[in-house]
Formats: sequence, C-alpha cells, structure tokens
Amino acid sequence: NNKYLEIYNATDADVDLGIYSISSCSNGCNETDVWDYPDNITFEAGTTVAAGDVYVVCHGSSDDFILAECDQTFTYLSNGDDVFALTEIGSGNILDIIGTIGEDPGSGWDVAGISNATKDHTLVRASIVASGNNGNWGKSAGNAESSEWEVYEQDNWEYLGSH
Repeated sequence: NNKYLEIYNATDADVDLGIYSISSCSNGCNETDVWDYPDNITFEAGTTVAAGDVYVVCHGSSDDFILAECDQTFTYLSNGDDVFALTEIGSGNILDIIGTIGEDPGSGWDVAGISNATKDHTLVRASIVASGNNGNWGKSAGNAESSEWEVYEQDNWEYLGSH
C-alpha cells in the first residue's frame, strides 16, 4: 500500500488544481483514447500547489512517512500496469501520463531501459524536467539514455515531497 503520485508545479505562480483531475485505466485501457475512469481523482476548487512545490496523492494505508507528506488519499493507485494521467476535467486533455492508453503492458511498462519498471519500483521525474509529457509516455519513458525518469528500488522515498 506504499503508493503515491506527485503533481509538481514548475511555474513561478500558485496553480489551482480545481480544474484538473487524475484519469485512469486498469491494465492499460480497453480502447485507445477512452478512459475507464475519467476524472477519477478530483481536487476541490481552491486546492493549490505553490510554485516549485508538489501535491501528493497517496494510498490511505501507506507508511506513516508517506502519510506525513500526503495531501489527499486515494485507495486505487496503480499496481504497475494501470495508466494514470493528469487531465483537465471534462475535456480529458492530458498534461502528463504514466503508461499508454489502449495497451495492456502485462506486469508493467519499461522505463529508462528497465523492464517492468512501473511495477515494484519508485519512479522519480528527472530534476531537469519542468513540464508534463502531454500524453507521450513512450518519449517520456525513453530508454537508458533518453528517459525523463529515474528508476529506484521499491519503497525508496528519498525524493518524496520534492522535485
């Protein structure tokens, strides 16, 4: 249950998350560009992320270390083969995504040249990345030389709460 997602605000102003959501699909998605669970996680109007800060969504039964950084709980976070995306409410416009819509990856997606890296690993966005991938997971996941992600062992929480 030690699962969490972070939303990073790379701008120099506060961002209201009230117009955004996290949309998801189980085991990839059944159809390309159709969410199993559109707007699955929403944020109340006025929920802001300060400039340069992160907003953490975590499983409610996570370790106390994670819960101390958690801003909002959500029970159904990925087991490695579920697509999650930061989307605009209603339109489904993708700002950032983990996974590929329409594809069941088996156990998980490869990231930075590591097989099944989205399963039983901790993914951390490279510090030089300051914007979402706009739905292009393949480019974001990359290979060992071109990935926007660093892959760590499971339960590495060293970077939790920061970017």
